Amino acid sequence: MTVINGRHFSDLEGFYEEVSRLLMKDEDWKVGTLDGFDDILYGFQGQITWKDSQKSREDLGLDQTKEFYEKKIRQGKPFNVVLIQQKLDELTTGRGQTLFEILLDVIRSHKKITLILD
Repeated sequence: MTVINGRHFSDLEGFYEEVSRLLMKDEDWKVGTLDGFDDILYGFQGQITWKDSQKSREDLGLDQTKEFYEKKIRQGKPFNVVLIQQKLDELTTGRGQTLFEILLDVIRSHKKITLILD
């Protein structure tokens, strides 16, 4: 069993540090993107318990997600600014996903992983 501890981080970069520490002990690189997080999960199977998930839900909620999208829009290439603006618009109208919800979807897309929110 692997335990992601929501008390160990309060933003997406901290989450990446936490999962890199837990899931990539013998690697010389760290997770730094949503795609990278998805990629490392292909080699994992078993249970992941996310302790203090409610704290993470709040930390990785609306404000940080808006900031995440706005940063990508400001950066421009290589990001698809039109798509990201659409995601930002959906978020601000209550139809889009927060970073927390996106991370949950990434984990749940891996059928060999059981996710427990604690």
